[in-house]
Amino acid sequence: MKHRDLGVLNGDVLLFGGPYGNVQACDAVFAYAVAASVAPDHVICTGDVVAYCGAPVASVAAIRAAGCAVVAGNCEIQLAQNADDCGCGFEEGTACDRLSVAWYAFAQSQLDTEARAWMGTLPDVLTFTHNDTRYGVIHGGVRDVAQFIWETDDDTVFVREWDALERISGPIDAVVAGHSGIPFIRQTSRGMWLNAGVIGMPPHDGGPQTRFALLKDGRMQIKTLDYDVAGAVADMNVAGLPSDYRDALQSGYWPSEDILPDALRVAVSDRG
Repeated sequence: MKHRDLGVLNGDVLLFGGPYGNVQACDAVFAYAVAASVAPDHVICTGDVVAYCGAPVASVAAIRAAGCAVVAGNCEIQLAQNADDCGCGFEEGTACDRLSVAWYAFAQSQLDTEARAWMGTLPDVLTFTHNDTRYGVIHGGVRDVAQFIWETDDDTVFVREWDALERISGPIDAVVAGHSGIPFIRQTSRGMWLNAGVIGMPPHDGGPQTRFALLKDGRMQIKTLDYDVAGAVADMNVAGLPSDYRDALQSGYWPSEDILPDALRVAVSDRG
């Protein structure tokens, strides 16, 4: 696995995941970084630059132009290898499995060789030090890049991944991850595990805003991101993508709840 150490990062650090081909969300998170005086080399993405939404080429260009560090998500790994699917390992027949066929094929058709080559250079693990705390940054899991890790998981799940990470990176005080789409801060028996959320899709909470994280003065905060939802929806319309994720951008509810543990599902009767 490829490991890159970013050294000591003094000042605020902005962390986000899952742009998902939503260039409007990319523009919004980078605008926040500029307004908050977060240096470009203090911005870190946990991967999946391209997925559900309709502007994969523009999103890759925005991420690269911003100069932020990026961890390889399963989507980058698969697209770099010109693989047949996104590598999430969705159960056959589920909503995620059905919908991934369309968005992944669209992304495959849009990205050129140079963009795929860039994806192939991305590290699997990033590390950095902030306020004397050493952070490890991964996509999903260490043993499985596309592993969904939830706040409700047993502590043993976090410990296994922590051990696997330290075999690559050396001692770590805290972990930052992405992939799962719902942000959380969990105090595990080994230390803090942060899922920074994703900017390309709302966190299944009934609102269109997405999420990112800000590390400020040694404290981690989960922040809400407003962006041009209508523009992202229009891009998906032009791309001819299925309506399911397009509707999710507006409703705030995923069409793919079947991947969630029971405790994180929202009954239809409870949706506004």
